[in-house]
Amino acid sequence: MLLAIDAGNSNIVFALFDGDRQLVRWRLSTNPDRTSDEYAVWLTQLMQLRGYAPRVVTGAIVASVVPGATEHLRRLCQDHFGRAPLVIGDPGVELGIKAVVDRPAEVGADRLCNAAGVAGLYPLPAVVIDFGTATNFDMVDRDGNYCGGVIAPGVNLSLDALHHAAAKLPRIEVARPPKVIGRDTISCMQSGVYWGYIGLIEGVVGRLRDEIGVPLTRIATGGMARLFAGATASIDHVDGEVTLRGLQRIYMRNATPNVTADVTS
Repeated sequence: MLLAIDAGNSNIVFALFDGDRQLVRWRLSTNPDRTSDEYAVWLTQLMQLRGYAPRVVTGAIVASVVPGATEHLRRLCQDHFGRAPLVIGDPGVELGIKAVVDRPAEVGADRLCNAAGVAGLYPLPAVVIDFGTATNFDMVDRDGNYCGGVIAPGVNLSLDALHHAAAKLPRIEVARPPKVIGRDTISCMQSGVYWGYIGLIEGVVGRLRDEIGVPLTRIATGGMARLFAGATASIDHVDGEVTLRGLQRIYMRNATPNVTADVTS
């Protein structure tokens, strides 16, 4: 089985794949100082609760946008599962797509995985709207290559900025308000955040479509994708597996990582 790890700024997602079928996944808040041993204690216990011993892992792959966490995750795979992982961005890792941008080395691993995850499954060109710490609009061209996009502040980041910068504004939950016009502080904030991001989505997607001049498939992913997808026609599909599926596809394109230890449960 494949252990796929997607390390974002807010959360790290761990998933087990049997071939191209995702069996299970777990989410952990990101902490760059967490050690490989700490990851192992947490992950192996969760695996065993679902009936999976560490020895079932025959390969591993990591996508990380958190440099401080990358080496710990690499050591997790090597020391506790006996597998040298493929790491997106390492020399020799074939993605199956290209980054057709001015500075390919600067493109986040998650954005490359999003492009790999939609190619072949959705009509192209496409845009992946990824609701994470940032709200990313990842463009995928007709050939399935990543060709740029847009980075905007994420929903929770905007809420935190409101809360910390304005003394009388509380921390609120993101929710769809029944009306646009709020009648109290919380409903006014919810309306501003929710409908403000709907406006962002519709405005950016519309301008992307106008700029490329052809129809564009619009896929939403990330934790808040469903919350926003139900309020706009600018999202065609909600697919929470885009990034992990991209990781799985990239892994399948590459040679099986070498075994570095004999791990038994």
